[in-house]
Order: sequence, then C-alpha cells, then structure tokens
Amino acid sequence: MDLFRVCTFLFTLMLSRSSSSDTEKQSIDSGLEVYKKLFEVKRKDQMNALKNLIELNDVNQQYKIIDIMLKGLFKVLEDSRAVLIAADVPPDGPFPQDEKLKDAYSHVVENTAFFGDVVLRFPKIVHHYFDRNSNWNNLVRWGISFCNQTGVFDQGPHSQVLGLMAQELGISEKTPDYRNPFKTDHSEFFPSADTFQKALREEEKRRKKEEKRKEIRKGPRISRSQSEL
Repeated sequence: MDLFRVCTFLFTLMLSRSSSSDTEKQSIDSGLEVYKKLFEVKRKDQMNALKNLIELNDVNQQYKIIDIMLKGLFKVLEDSRAVLIAADVPPDGPFPQDEKLKDAYSHVVENTAFFGDVVLRFPKIVHHYFDRNSNWNNLVRWGISFCNQTGVFDQGPHSQVLGLMAQELGISEKTPDYRNPFKTDHSEFFPSADTFQKALREEEKRRKKEEKRKEIRKGPRISRSQSEL
C-alpha cells in the first residue's frame, strides 16, 4: 500500500463514526451499550490500518505518514472537544442522541484509543512530535480523562490501552512492572537505532527546506506600479 493510499485510509478512519441503521431503534438507556458494540467494529478497522502501516517496513514512509496522521488526529480531537464542552456533555452521562454530539463523542473516544495504539507501536516517532507540543499534551490528557469516565474502556481487550498510553507518554507515573507489550526489542520495528536517527535527520532536513521555500514565497514583492517607476 503506497503513501497516498495509507494516508487516505487513515484520514477516513479518523473522521468516520461508528454507526448502524439499528441504532435509531434503540432506547436512550441502551445507547452506550449499542455504541460499545460499534466501537469494537471500529477498533478492528483501526488494527488493520496499523497493520498496513507496520508492514510498510520503511521508516521514512512511516515517519511521513505518522506526521500527517497526528496533525489530522489532533485537529479532529480539538474540534470535537470544543463541541462537547460547548454542549456541556458529561463523559459519564447518557450517550448523546444529537447527531453532531454523537460524532464529537465518537471522534474523541475512537481517536484517543487509536492514538494510544500508535504511541505503543511507534513510540520513538510519536515522542519526536508529541514531546515538543504542549497543546497535544493537553488534548491527550483531556481525552484520556474523558474516555476513562465514559465506561467504554471498563472491560474488554481495550481496557488497558489508556493506562499504557499515559505511562508511555509520561502523563502518569510508570508502575514498577510497566512494559510496552509491543516493544519486543530496542529496534521498535526498525533495523537499528542508526537507521532511525538517519531517517529523523533526513526528515528534519526536508521540513527545513520546505519551510525555507515557504518563507521565500511569502517574502516582499515589488508591486507593478513600483517597478514601472
């Protein structure tokens, strides 16, 4: 799967909401239970996306995709938080019935979980971006807190993702027995630390060149009237 197809798939995944035609037939009281089942389906799609990303087996491609993906993910998370806060939606309350609030609720829960998956499988790349961005840090702290109160993560195979993510990112103190279950060795999917560092340097050079080109394009220009004088 090439870079464009992976990026397109990941963006679709972040913006789509778990839904079902049967949801409207359910009572308000059972709304959260219905959503939990749909959440399980969405998580399978997320796992498939991660599998595709890992199987690229190209650190430069993975680096670029995760860079693009994180920017999109945190934009969705920020916008969804604003919607939920404006509507005063409590995370431990009934599942929202308004479509706009359903979307925001789902985006927060699903993207926070997906970010946790990416953190645990690509910790070096994520730390490279996350550790220098205080806004992302605040958003993830809020997202984890919101998700922990929803009841969606109380049981099942995804119950540990929030706690592991918080420890990996340094948001909560690591327990004595903390261990990233996906970190089988020090390479973290890469052949060597040197390979990873080389990829980082190449990507930083590319970004600096891109920023420099943008600055040149934004530079002062002589107007037509001035040039004619």
